[in-house]
Amino acid sequence: MSSQKTPQTMKSATAAKKLGVYLEATPAQFQAGPVSRDELAQLRDNPPEWLDTLRRDGPHPRPVVADKLGVSIAGLARGGVTEALTTAQIDALLADQPDWLVAERANLVEVRKDEQRIREQQAAKRQAANRKPRDARPL
Repeated sequence: MSSQKTPQTMKSATAAKKLGVYLEATPAQFQAGPVSRDELAQLRDNPPEWLDTLRRDGPHPRPVVADKLGVSIAGLARGGVTEALTTAQIDALLADQPDWLVAERANLVEVRKDEQRIREQQAAKRQAANRKPRDARPL
């Protein structure tokens, strides 16, 4: 008796997230049904024109917008950016540099410095703990 394996699938929203594209901008056929892992791999390895265009021109999802602007997703919300942006809109923001963008970029730099400092402190504590001789237990 042989059983056929059913391919693993994911929701189109998950596939769009893995591809780094805004779901609402994808073709209706992509949005309509589940996407198999094989289809996702095919899209990554040999992207169709619509995928190349979305990646190049947008609209881009919030994580991509935040990355391109050099801010956090929360920083986007604080700056009033709640919708997907195109590459042209992102370039305009980078050229204009509104006050909220300058402040959020500086904030992200400080947060990352602080995170690095904490990681270094934790590593030093682990290293110090590994150097301490363990209490000898009597037999």
